[in-house]
Amino acid sequence: MEVKLEKVFPVAAPSKAAWHVLSDIRAVAGCMPGADITEEVGPNQYKGTVKVKMGPASAAFEGQIDVLGLDPDKMEMRLLGKGQDNKGTSGASMELDSRIVAIDAGHCELRGASTVAVTGKFANFGGRMMEQVSEQILKQFAENFANRAIAAQAELGEPIADHKAVAEASAKVALQPKELSAFALMFAVIRNWFARLFGST
Repeated sequence: MEVKLEKVFPVAAPSKAAWHVLSDIRAVAGCMPGADITEEVGPNQYKGTVKVKMGPASAAFEGQIDVLGLDPDKMEMRLLGKGQDNKGTSGASMELDSRIVAIDAGHCELRGASTVAVTGKFANFGGRMMEQVSEQILKQFAENFANRAIAAQAELGEPIADHKAVAEASAKVALQPKELSAFALMFAVIRNWFARLFGST
C-alpha cells in the first residue's frame, strides 16, 4: 500500500537556521518522535531505529536511511528510508523530498513531498487510515523541526528577535518524547475524523 503526501509547514525562524537542521541527518531523525540514528555505515548511509510505545508495551523498528541528495544552494534534501519491525511482520519505506523556502528575515517554510509504502500488518489499516496516520506523524515532525530551527538561532549566533521563543523552543526540544506514542497518534486521528465528520454537517 502506498500513500503520497505534500505538505507545507511554517517555521518561525530564519531559513539559515532551518537549513542548519535539515542538512543534519541526525537532527532530522531527532525531529521524528522515537527515531534515533544508531550507526553511520557509509557515505550518506545510516542505520537507525524507531521506538513505538503502545500502553505499557514497546516495539522497535530497525532500518536504513540513504541521503540521496543535499543541495545547500537550493536548501533541498532528498532521502530514502526503509525498515521493518523487530518481529518481521510489517515493513515500511519512505521517500522524502524537502526544502526550505525563505519568507522573510525571520520566517521560512518547510515544504515536503513524501511517498510512504507499507507492507504486512500495517497494510491492513487501509489507505485512508494510513494517510491520516502519516499526516499526524508529519505534523509532529514539523512541530519538532520548527522548535529545533528556532533553538538553532542561538547556536548559529544569529540575531534573535524573540529570546523567550528561543528559550521555549529549546525547552520543548529537551522534553521531546523518546518514543512515538501509538495511543496518542490514534487518538489524534480519531479526533480529526470526528472533527471532519461534524464539521461537514
